[in-house]
Amino acid sequence: MDLLPFNRSDKPTLGLEWELALVDPVTRDLVPRAPEIVQRVAETHPDIHIEREFLANTVELVTSVCETVPEAVEELRRGLHAVRSAAAELGLRVWTAGSHPFSDWQTQPVSEKGTYTEIIERTQFWGRQMLIWGIHAHVGIRHEDRVWPLIHALMTCHPHMLALSSSSPGWNGLDTGYASNRTMLYQQLPTAGLPPQIHSWEEWSSYMKDQSRSGVINHTGSMHLDIRPAGKWGTVELRVCDSVSSTIELAALSAFMHCLVVYFDEKIDRGEPLPSLQPWHVEENKWRAARYGMDAIIIKNRDTDEILVREDLEWWVRELGETAQKLGCYPQLCDVSQMIYRTPNYARQRELYRVANNWNPAVDAICDEIERD
Repeated sequence: MDLLPFNRSDKPTLGLEWELALVDPVTRDLVPRAPEIVQRVAETHPDIHIEREFLANTVELVTSVCETVPEAVEELRRGLHAVRSAAAELGLRVWTAGSHPFSDWQTQPVSEKGTYTEIIERTQFWGRQMLIWGIHAHVGIRHEDRVWPLIHALMTCHPHMLALSSSSPGWNGLDTGYASNRTMLYQQLPTAGLPPQIHSWEEWSSYMKDQSRSGVINHTGSMHLDIRPAGKWGTVELRVCDSVSSTIELAALSAFMHCLVVYFDEKIDRGEPLPSLQPWHVEENKWRAARYGMDAIIIKNRDTDEILVREDLEWWVRELGETAQKLGCYPQLCDVSQMIYRTPNYARQRELYRVANNWNPAVDAICDEIERD
């Protein structure tokens, strides 16, 4: 059987993607003017990689192939400044979180792109509801044989990444009770969600050929899994996180993800076993983190021992310290400790909603955070 190509990376490089939305400063609703922003940024800052996204209210900043977290985040910071300037010229503000708390999905058009139209045509009601935003991290991998062992090890830390980033408590004007309603929405799509129980590159190649032959990915071009291989770039792509509204939090999350991949990869070098969980534990942990965020009690090991995600994150920050030093992101990893004890994004939004009885202050607060960055 012909295997899918995987463009191996000599180093554990890092690439980041950050989805940003546009809002009206008066109504706080989403505004479908991304094409104008992309054009303005392309004209004034041709060095910045900016793309249109699924929704016409969204742009995505994409870094080059970077060596360190500070390098990648600095690119995004410059990109954010350019997007904010372009938005201000149009009388708009930049906003981002896991999902918008009240915007009506029925009024938000999809970008003009063939694959996006096909997704809507296939998924109908569920596809049209995807008013969601996230952060994606690509980490370079030396060989395709490492990809799936690494993915299964990384899935043991799925709830940690999600809890840290959760920023989508509101939906359709309501408090959903979830820290990350984005997670619950996105997994409704047939090509999204937890990765399948695949354990080798051969299995993945066979799986993807089946998906293509059966027409599953004709509408999307790929499987939008929470963590997935990206053979074109020679990376593992982590897509767990809600979007966050400051580059400090973005840098901390990126450091945590970068360090995790390299930490597990070095275990392979030493011949040490990688951690894994039963699929049902992985699924339960994902739900618990989406529901309770930083207050989630997660399943830690195959013996079904449990621990508060905050406590396990403390252990991980200590455990990853040496890796972070080597990768040049130790200060950023230490900021994870600050996030553990700071009021989480979803809780900050929820409290503003509770006091005002509407979501406008929560939208304003996120825009303010972005502008103070």
